[in-house]
Amino acid sequence: MAIHPIEYRYGTEEMRNVWEEENKLQKMLDVEAALAEAESEFGLVPKEASSQIREKANTKYVTLERVKEIERQTNHDIASIVKALAEACEGDAGEYVHFGATSNDIIDTSQSLLFRESIEILREKLVKVTKTLLNLAEEHKNTVCIGRTHGQHALPLTYGMKFALWADEFHRQIERMDECKNRLCVGMLTGAVGTIAALGKEGLDVHKRVSEILDLKPVLISNQIVQRDNHAEFIMDLANIASTLDKIAVEIRSLQRTEIKEVGEKFDPKKQVGSSTMPHKRNPITAERINGVSRVIRSYVTPALENNPLWHERDLTNSSCERIILPESCILTDYILNLTNKLLNNLVFYPENIERNLNCTHGLIMAERFMAELTRRGMGRQTAYALARDCSMEAYEKNTGLLDTVLTNDEIKQYLSEAEIREIMDPHTYIGSSVKIVDNVLEASKEWF
Repeated sequence: MAIHPIEYRYGTEEMRNVWEEENKLQKMLDVEAALAEAESEFGLVPKEASSQIREKANTKYVTLERVKEIERQTNHDIASIVKALAEACEGDAGEYVHFGATSNDIIDTSQSLLFRESIEILREKLVKVTKTLLNLAEEHKNTVCIGRTHGQHALPLTYGMKFALWADEFHRQIERMDECKNRLCVGMLTGAVGTIAALGKEGLDVHKRVSEILDLKPVLISNQIVQRDNHAEFIMDLANIASTLDKIAVEIRSLQRTEIKEVGEKFDPKKQVGSSTMPHKRNPITAERINGVSRVIRSYVTPALENNPLWHERDLTNSSCERIILPESCILTDYILNLTNKLLNNLVFYPENIERNLNCTHGLIMAERFMAELTRRGMGRQTAYALARDCSMEAYEKNTGLLDTVLTNDEIKQYLSEAEIREIMDPHTYIGSSVKIVDNVLEASKEWF
């Protein structure tokens, strides 16, 4: 019976398949096979034994059931794999399984293979979301809307700016993931404390060759484990990605609020139900799920950092923790990347509400423009600011539009004609370089992928 929501509710099959038990076992068998192959090349293991180990290092022969059966007796996961592989081999080949290795040589190197598969999936999703955002930026680079700071109406901008901003951030997330991969996905065959003593003078050569066979970069130095700053960086990168997804979902949720309703999630009125008691509800459930799951991903940063300072050359306190945080972080990040792409591809825009909100302050959002224009016409900037502020506060107090207040101000009329004042009041013409900025992002993005 399923217990964890990852098993039945959250996650994609492709990422679950990376971290499911049989694939993890196969990756450890791949490392054992690479070890035997490398050792045979340096005369430490007979070629025939290496070939037999390579053939039998497969879950067809070393079954998960058999490994678990042995583990119930040994209470040691890697020793159980070693025994199961050894007994699957013919002749005396099994005697050479795991020669010169310690458990974490197998665990850490195989985890690098799992990380590599996970990052390939995550990177593909990151690129997909980025391209979706770029398409939205192109489509809406002229869709003028109100910008908000501190939750208050500030100045006009465009929806294209919002989407381009997020696309640029996703590009940085892709770069971080690529950089992290180079440090994280490393091979290690260095023995119990990092000296490779059991393999004698061939130790470093075997260490390098195992990584080469597995298409990994050999770790430069280790103790019993690959140092966990690498793993912490990976979890922090996932948390950072989750934070970006959280940001996007929060914005869409806010814009979908009844009193704003500029943008919202697609809702199927024929099938979808918003509430078990309120028939009218259309809730931002996808965005809310992204927000909720992102909190779980970010929470794994602390244990990931605490896994780095271990006793001496290594203790076991990181192991149980990593069995939870590594697969869950990958599965959940992949899941909310999928949700975000779905959300963005199905956004519903409400142009009439975008326009209504742009004008709901009756022109107060154009006060900065008045200040700037008065300064250009010769009024001192500080004086212009004070005058524009006085007019704004008067409009607030009297609950009139800024236009009416400005048109009756004799000092402003010395610098601006009525026609010029009315032109200044148009928010659609006060978006600065926003279109060009979006075009710059779109142009730069041609080099991103």
